[in-house]
Amino acid sequence: MAETATKTMTSLLLLLLLSPFSATASTEAYPTIPGTTDTSVSASHNDDLNPIRREVYGDGRIFDITHRYTTDMPSWGRENGLGQFLWLPASMKNGSLANNSEMKLPTHTGTHVDAPGHVYDHYFDAGFDVDTLDLEVLNGPGLLVDVPRNSNITAEVMKSLNIPKGVRRALFRTLNTDRKLMFKNQFDTSYVGFTKDGAQWLVENTDIKMVGIDYLSVAAWTDLIPSHLVFLKGREIILVEALKLDNVQPGIYSVHCLPLRLLGAEGSPIRCILIK
Repeated sequence: MAETATKTMTSLLLLLLLSPFSATASTEAYPTIPGTTDTSVSASHNDDLNPIRREVYGDGRIFDITHRYTTDMPSWGRENGLGQFLWLPASMKNGSLANNSEMKLPTHTGTHVDAPGHVYDHYFDAGFDVDTLDLEVLNGPGLLVDVPRNSNITAEVMKSLNIPKGVRRALFRTLNTDRKLMFKNQFDTSYVGFTKDGAQWLVENTDIKMVGIDYLSVAAWTDLIPSHLVFLKGREIILVEALKLDNVQPGIYSVHCLPLRLLGAEGSPIRCILIK
Protein backbone atom coordinates (compact mmCIF):
# COMPACT_ATOMS: atom_id res chain seq x y z
CA MET A 1 0.00 0.00 0.00
CA ALA A 2 2.76 2.42 0.99
CA GLU A 3 4.72 1.50 -2.12
CA THR A 4 1.66 2.17 -4.33
CA ALA A 5 1.09 5.56 -2.68
CA THR A 6 4.75 6.50 -3.18
CA LYS A 7 4.61 5.59 -6.86
CA THR A 8 1.38 7.61 -7.28
CA MET A 9 2.94 10.67 -5.61
CA THR A 10 6.08 10.36 -7.75
CA SER A 11 3.97 10.18 -10.90
CA LEU A 12 2.00 13.29 -9.89
CA LEU A 13 5.21 15.24 -9.21
CA LEU A 14 6.60 14.27 -12.61
CA LEU A 15 3.38 15.39 -14.28
CA LEU A 16 3.52 18.72 -12.46
CA LEU A 17 7.09 19.28 -13.55
CA LEU A 18 6.83 18.07 -17.14
CA SER A 19 3.12 18.31 -18.14
CA PRO A 20 3.87 16.35 -21.33
CA PHE A 21 0.27 15.98 -22.48
CA SER A 22 -0.85 19.59 -22.40
CA ALA A 23 -1.90 21.41 -25.53
CA THR A 24 -0.14 24.53 -26.75
CA ALA A 25 -1.61 27.54 -25.01
CA SER A 26 -3.23 30.40 -26.85
CA THR A 27 -1.82 33.88 -26.40
CA GLU A 28 -4.82 34.81 -24.25
CA ALA A 29 -3.90 32.10 -21.74
CA TYR A 30 -0.74 33.92 -20.75
CA PRO A 31 -1.02 36.68 -18.11
CA THR A 32 0.03 40.24 -18.82
CA ILE A 33 3.81 40.55 -18.87
CA PRO A 34 4.88 42.58 -15.81
CA GLY A 35 5.89 46.14 -16.55
CA THR A 36 4.00 46.56 -19.82
CA THR A 37 0.52 47.59 -18.70
CA ASP A 38 -1.61 47.06 -15.61
CA THR A 39 -0.07 44.21 -13.59
CA SER A 40 -2.82 43.87 -11.02
CA VAL A 41 -5.05 40.79 -10.88
CA SER A 42 -8.78 41.17 -10.46
CA ALA A 43 -9.71 41.13 -6.78
CA SER A 44 -13.35 40.19 -7.35
CA HIS A 45 -12.92 36.85 -5.56
CA ASN A 46 -10.11 37.70 -3.16
CA ASP A 47 -8.96 41.14 -2.04
CA ASP A 48 -5.43 39.76 -1.55
CA LEU A 49 -4.95 39.02 -5.27
CA ASN A 50 -3.15 42.25 -6.03
CA PRO A 51 0.55 41.54 -6.65
CA ILE A 52 2.95 44.21 -5.44
CA ARG A 53 6.00 44.96 -7.56
CA ARG A 54 8.66 46.78 -5.59
CA GLU A 55 11.90 48.57 -6.28
CA VAL A 56 12.86 49.14 -2.64
CA TYR A 57 12.78 46.59 0.17
CA GLY A 58 13.70 46.31 3.85
CA ASP A 59 12.32 49.69 4.97
CA GLY A 60 14.35 51.56 2.37
CA ARG A 61 17.64 49.69 2.82
CA ILE A 62 17.57 47.40 -0.21
CA PHE A 63 17.35 48.74 -3.76
CA ASP A 64 16.67 46.51 -6.74
CA ILE A 65 18.83 47.92 -9.54
CA THR A 66 17.78 45.30 -12.08
CA HIS A 67 15.48 46.24 -14.95
CA ARG A 68 12.26 44.28 -15.20
CA TYR A 69 11.99 42.23 -18.40
CA THR A 70 9.17 43.49 -20.63
CA THR A 71 8.26 43.07 -24.29
CA ASP A 72 8.95 46.73 -25.04
CA MET A 73 12.25 47.16 -23.20
CA PRO A 74 15.16 48.19 -25.47
CA SER A 75 17.14 45.42 -27.10
CA TRP A 76 20.47 45.76 -28.90
CA GLY A 77 19.99 46.99 -32.46
CA ARG A 78 16.19 46.76 -32.42
CA GLU A 79 13.78 49.58 -33.13
CA ASN A 80 10.66 48.21 -31.47
CA GLY A 81 11.82 46.66 -28.23
CA LEU A 82 12.57 43.10 -27.21
CA GLY A 83 9.28 41.62 -28.38
CA GLN A 84 7.76 38.42 -27.10
CA PHE A 85 10.26 36.42 -25.08
CA LEU A 86 7.95 34.36 -22.87
CA TRP A 87 5.55 31.59 -23.88
CA LEU A 88 3.24 29.26 -21.96
CA PRO A 89 3.23 25.93 -23.81
CA ALA A 90 1.87 24.13 -20.75
CA SER A 91 -1.19 25.95 -19.44
CA MET A 92 -3.66 25.01 -16.72
CA LYS A 93 -6.31 26.83 -18.75
CA ASN A 94 -5.72 24.31 -21.53
CA GLY A 95 -5.72 21.21 -19.37
CA SER A 96 -2.21 20.97 -17.94
CA LEU A 97 -1.75 20.19 -14.26
CA ALA A 98 0.56 23.22 -13.89
CA ASN A 99 1.67 26.34 -15.76
CA ASN A 100 5.14 25.89 -17.27
CA SER A 101 6.63 28.81 -19.20
CA GLU A 102 9.45 28.88 -21.71
CA MET A 103 11.58 31.89 -22.63
CA LYS A 104 13.98 32.83 -25.39
CA LEU A 105 16.10 35.98 -25.33
CA PRO A 106 19.64 37.17 -26.12
CA THR A 107 22.01 36.72 -23.18
CA HIS A 108 22.94 40.43 -23.36
CA THR A 109 19.37 41.62 -22.78
CA GLY A 110 18.34 43.92 -19.95
CA THR A 111 20.56 44.01 -16.87
CA HIS A 112 23.33 41.57 -17.74
CA VAL A 113 26.98 40.65 -17.36
CA ASP A 114 29.77 40.27 -19.94
CA ALA A 115 32.34 37.48 -19.73
CA PRO A 116 35.79 37.68 -21.44
CA GLY A 117 34.59 35.49 -24.31
CA HIS A 118 32.23 38.26 -25.40
CA VAL A 119 34.91 40.04 -27.45
CA TYR A 120 37.88 37.64 -27.35
CA ASP A 121 37.29 34.54 -29.44
CA HIS A 122 40.27 32.64 -27.99
CA TYR A 123 38.83 33.24 -24.49
CA PHE A 124 35.46 31.99 -25.74
CA ASP A 125 37.07 28.82 -27.14
CA ALA A 126 39.05 28.33 -23.93
CA GLY A 127 35.85 28.39 -21.87
CA PHE A 128 35.97 31.78 -20.12
CA ASP A 129 32.19 31.96 -19.84
CA VAL A 130 29.87 33.45 -17.20
CA ASP A 131 30.25 30.31 -15.08
CA THR A 132 33.92 31.19 -14.57
CA LEU A 133 33.28 34.72 -13.25
CA ASP A 134 34.42 35.46 -9.69
CA LEU A 135 31.40 36.04 -7.45
CA GLU A 136 33.63 37.78 -4.92
CA VAL A 137 34.17 40.53 -7.49
CA LEU A 138 30.42 40.83 -8.03
CA ASN A 139 29.57 41.02 -4.32
CA GLY A 140 30.91 43.45 -1.75
CA PRO A 141 31.28 47.16 -0.97
CA GLY A 142 30.77 49.38 -4.00
CA LEU A 143 30.59 53.04 -4.95
CA LEU A 144 27.78 54.63 -6.94
CA VAL A 145 29.03 57.78 -8.67
CA ASP A 146 27.39 60.43 -10.84
CA VAL A 147 29.22 61.10 -14.09
CA PRO A 148 29.28 64.64 -15.61
CA ARG A 149 26.29 64.77 -17.94
CA ASN A 150 27.91 66.40 -20.95
CA SER A 151 30.41 63.73 -21.96
CA ASN A 152 31.19 60.10 -22.50
CA ILE A 153 33.42 58.60 -19.82
CA THR A 154 36.84 59.67 -21.08
CA ALA A 155 40.18 59.54 -19.32
CA GLU A 156 39.66 63.18 -18.30
CA VAL A 157 36.25 62.39 -16.85
CA MET A 158 37.60 59.36 -14.98
CA LYS A 159 40.36 61.47 -13.48
CA SER A 160 37.85 64.14 -12.39
CA LEU A 161 35.75 61.60 -10.47
CA ASN A 162 38.55 61.14 -7.92
CA ILE A 163 37.60 57.56 -7.14
CA PRO A 164 39.81 56.50 -4.21
CA LYS A 165 42.27 53.65 -4.42
CA GLY A 166 40.83 50.53 -2.86
CA VAL A 167 37.39 50.87 -4.48
CA ARG A 168 36.86 47.57 -6.28
CA ARG A 169 33.27 47.99 -7.47
CA ALA A 170 32.03 51.15 -9.18
CA LEU A 171 28.61 51.90 -10.65
CA PHE A 172 28.55 54.83 -13.06
CA ARG A 173 25.29 56.78 -13.35
CA THR A 174 25.17 58.86 -16.51
CA LEU A 175 22.87 60.88 -18.73
CA ASN A 176 21.39 57.53 -19.76
CA THR A 177 19.45 57.45 -16.50
CA ASP A 178 18.26 61.05 -16.87
CA ARG A 179 17.05 60.30 -20.40
CA LYS A 180 15.35 57.08 -19.22
CA LEU A 181 16.86 55.21 -22.15
CA MET A 182 16.18 51.80 -20.61
CA PHE A 183 12.47 52.66 -20.49
CA LYS A 184 12.30 53.42 -24.23
CA ASN A 185 11.74 50.60 -26.68
CA GLN A 186 14.01 51.92 -29.43
CA PHE A 187 17.72 51.17 -29.17
CA ASP A 188 19.58 54.49 -28.97
CA THR A 189 23.18 54.78 -30.19
CA SER A 190 23.58 58.19 -28.54
CA TYR A 191 23.88 56.58 -25.10
CA VAL A 192 26.79 57.50 -22.80
CA GLY A 193 29.61 55.01 -22.26
CA PHE A 194 33.35 54.58 -21.86
CA THR A 195 35.72 55.70 -24.57
CA LYS A 196 38.84 53.61 -25.12
CA ASP A 197 41.06 56.08 -23.24
CA GLY A 198 38.55 56.20 -20.37
CA ALA A 199 38.61 52.42 -20.08
CA GLN A 200 42.41 52.44 -20.23
CA TRP A 201 42.64 55.07 -17.50
CA LEU A 202 40.39 53.00 -15.22
CA VAL A 203 42.44 49.84 -15.81
CA GLU A 204 45.77 51.57 -15.20
CA ASN A 205 44.91 53.96 -12.36
CA THR A 206 42.22 52.36 -10.18
CA ASP A 207 41.58 49.13 -8.29
CA ILE A 208 38.12 48.74 -9.84
CA LYS A 209 37.32 45.17 -10.88
CA MET A 210 33.54 45.49 -11.34
CA VAL A 211 32.31 48.19 -13.71
CA GLY A 212 28.58 48.90 -13.81
CA ILE A 213 26.72 51.29 -16.09
CA ASP A 214 23.15 52.33 -16.87
CA TYR A 215 22.65 51.26 -20.50
CA LEU A 216 23.06 48.16 -22.64
CA SER A 217 26.78 48.68 -23.20
CA VAL A 218 29.57 49.92 -20.97
CA ALA A 219 31.35 51.17 -24.10
CA ALA A 220 30.37 54.28 -26.04
CA TRP A 221 28.96 53.54 -29.49
CA THR A 222 31.96 55.18 -31.17
CA ASP A 223 34.41 53.01 -29.18
CA LEU A 224 32.24 49.92 -28.87
CA ILE A 225 34.77 47.12 -29.40
CA PRO A 226 37.99 48.98 -28.43
CA SER A 227 36.65 49.80 -24.95
CA HIS A 228 35.42 46.24 -24.39
CA LEU A 229 38.81 44.90 -25.45
CA VAL A 230 40.58 47.11 -22.90
CA PHE A 231 38.27 46.07 -20.07
CA LEU A 232 38.20 42.34 -20.75
CA LYS A 233 41.77 41.71 -21.93
CA GLY A 234 43.15 40.88 -18.49
CA ARG A 235 40.08 38.80 -17.45
CA GLU A 236 40.09 40.57 -14.08
CA ILE A 237 37.35 43.15 -14.73
CA ILE A 238 33.69 42.15 -14.89
CA LEU A 239 31.23 44.35 -16.78
CA VAL A 240 27.63 44.73 -15.59
CA GLU A 241 25.44 46.62 -18.02
CA ALA A 242 21.94 48.18 -18.07
CA LEU A 243 21.69 48.83 -14.34
CA LYS A 244 18.63 50.68 -13.02
CA LEU A 245 20.17 53.54 -11.06
CA ASP A 246 17.36 56.06 -10.83
CA ASN A 247 16.15 57.18 -7.40
CA VAL A 248 19.27 55.95 -5.59
CA GLN A 249 21.61 58.38 -3.86
CA PRO A 250 25.32 58.37 -4.77
CA GLY A 251 27.53 56.77 -2.16
CA ILE A 252 28.82 53.52 -0.75
CA TYR A 253 26.61 50.43 -0.71
CA SER A 254 26.93 46.70 -0.40
CA VAL A 255 26.60 45.48 -3.99
CA HIS A 256 25.23 42.02 -4.75
CA CYS A 257 25.04 40.68 -8.33
CA LEU A 258 24.41 37.09 -9.34
CA PRO A 259 24.49 35.89 -12.98
CA LEU A 260 23.01 32.62 -14.16
CA ARG A 261 25.42 29.69 -14.40
CA LEU A 262 25.20 29.33 -18.17
CA LEU A 263 27.92 26.96 -19.30
CA GLY A 264 29.44 28.19 -22.55
CA ALA A 265 27.67 31.57 -22.55
CA GLU A 266 29.63 34.83 -22.87
CA GLY A 267 26.80 36.82 -21.28
CA SER A 268 23.96 36.31 -18.84
CA PRO A 269 21.02 38.12 -17.27
CA ILE A 270 21.99 39.18 -13.77
CA ARG A 271 20.05 40.24 -10.67
CA CYS A 272 21.67 43.13 -8.83
CA ILE A 273 20.75 44.85 -5.57
CA LEU A 274 22.26 47.57 -3.41
CA ILE A 275 22.07 47.45 0.38
CA LYS A 276 22.68 50.54 2.51
